[in-house]
Amino acid sequence: MAWVGKWRNQFGSIVEITSEADGRIEGSFKTALPDSGFYGQTVPIMGVHQGNCIAFSAVGGSPTGDRVVSYTGLLRNEKMETAWFVVSDKSLTATEPGQPAELKSTNWWRAVSTNVDTFERL
Repeated sequence: MAWVGKWRNQFGSIVEITSEADGRIEGSFKTALPDSGFYGQTVPIMGVHQGNCIAFSAVGGSPTGDRVVSYTGLLRNEKMETAWFVVSDKSLTATEPGQPAELKSTNWWRAVSTNVDTFERL
């Protein structure tokens, strides 16, 4: 399987894999979603692959805290089908309605979000 190249998901975010040597993945990720904590950044990715299986992660920081995203997936019908989760260190939280939000550490049970994405090769 040749993983090297640019891949775009259903929202327009781009994963660019620049190396797949020795079962390792290297490249970058740039989200197209303005409500993402990764928005406006191109973050390096690193991971592993074996046959049609792939996994990679990226870390980033922003004024709303640090976060890590991990993708795990399979190549199916020339598409990279992935499940992902993001773990966020902090979130903006208001203590009462109408009060300004403050950046606070996130409880573990609230720190994780997950979903699925489909990437197609460009």
